[in-house]
Order: sequence, then C-alpha cells, then structure tokens
Amino acid sequence: MTESFSIRQISKISGHSTSKLKRIKNYWLKQSPPVELNYSQYKYVLFDGTYFHKNGCLIVLMDAITQRIIMSAYVAKESYKTVHPLLLQLKAQGLRPQALILDGHRMVIRAIREVWGMVTIQRCLYHIQREGVRWLRTHPKTDAAKELQNLLRSLPKIRNIENKKLFLRNYATWLETHKKFVSNLSRSTVAEKDLKRTMALIANAIPNMFHYIDDPNIHSTTNCLESFFSRLKADFRRHRGLSEKHKKSYLRWYCFFKNSNTF
Repeated sequence: MTESFSIRQISKISGHSTSKLKRIKNYWLKQSPPVELNYSQYKYVLFDGTYFHKNGCLIVLMDAITQRIIMSAYVAKESYKTVHPLLLQLKAQGLRPQALILDGHRMVIRAIREVWGMVTIQRCLYHIQREGVRWLRTHPKTDAAKELQNLLRSLPKIRNIENKKLFLRNYATWLETHKKFVSNLSRSTVAEKDLKRTMALIANAIPNMFHYIDDPNIHSTTNCLESFFSRLKADFRRHRGLSEKHKKSYLRWYCFFKNSNTF
C-alpha cells in the first residue's frame, strides 16, 4: 500500500507464496478501515474531488490545519446529488466548519450552503487562475485577453489587503478600458465567448476570493489536497489491475494510512 510493491516483490522479500499474499490482500480489501464518529474538532476544511478515468470521483475533505483526511468517498461524479448526503452525514457527526476552501463547483457550493448556511467559503485561487488562463488560451491574440491573463497570473502574489485592493483596482480599470471592445465583439466568436466566460468567473469568485487575508487559518488554495491526489494517483497506477470493488477499498485504506502517518 505505502511502498507500492507488487505481490511478486513482496513474495521475494517475505518468503511467502504469491497465493498466500493474494489471500491476505483480498482479505483486507474486503474490510473497511476504522472511521471517526465525531468531527466537531475540525473548523477549517479543504474540499476537492479527483476523477479516475472519468468513471468515478474520489471526494476528500481534509483538515486545513493538520492535513488529516476527515472523510473520503468514491462516487459517480462530483455533483449536488452525491455531495449533499455526505455533508448531511458529516453534520450529523458533529462537523461544523468555520471555513471551507474549495474550487468553484456551483452545485457543491449549493450543497454546502444548504447544510451549513453562511459558512465562509474560500475559492481556491489556483483553480480560478488555471481555469481563466485555460479559457484565454496560452497565447491570447487580443490586448484585452493578454491583460486579463496577466491579472489572473498575479493572484498567487496577493498576500495582504493592499495587494487585494490593487488587484480589484486593476480589474476595475481593465473593465473600464475594454468595455467598448468587449461589447463590440461578435457574439459568435470564440474570443468573445472565452473572454466573457473568464469575466464571469472572476465576477462570481471575487466575493469569496480573499477571506484568507483576514484569517491565517484559511488557505488561499487547495494545493495540499491536490498534492495528496498526485501522490495517490501515482501509487494507484502501480495497482491498476484492481477490480472496481477493490479499487474503492484501496482508496479508503490509502486515506486511512495517510492519517496514520505511515507515508
């Protein structure tokens, strides 16, 4: 699990037959790791999901202070229908977060608002930047798109209230400078659609972009959870022969061992 050895390699190390090791592996994959029953201690929570070849999504909630996995669940996709019941279950088990750090999935935010009301939601700056830059293309052709791309790339540098005010002033200036250009773009062009999509992304995110400036316990990104996903997927690829049932069990145990500080 933690060292990603194959059955054959473990057989050589341990001296046990491969058939015996497979029986041991299958036994534990049929079990479920212990879970916490009270989540009241967690106040700052990271939320994200990662897909496995588009046939399933692992949703993870992580404590932003200790980077401990609070909960993981393998679902068909990240949606209101799959997330809302999970959040209700966590609330029943005592989870009352002060702040949640996540990407901008609208249905997930809707589910969070329904479960925890006016909890502080911090939008991940990295997701905003990545999504906006992707829509504007690697090499935008218009001055408006180039300037907006530079604004997005400045997001990770915002560390204090002065940086925040500067960003908001620069964005307001950009809107005023390019208002006529944007309104005159043909509605059928890709440039117009992508530019307006990026503008909508920023406008919708601004109210929840800068809570981390006022509270040092709030992360500005979900990067530590993204880092966990990267390692998980690298380790999982070495076990890609697992059945769907065993894959789900593997992911649960992997998160359990992450909390046990075994890697």
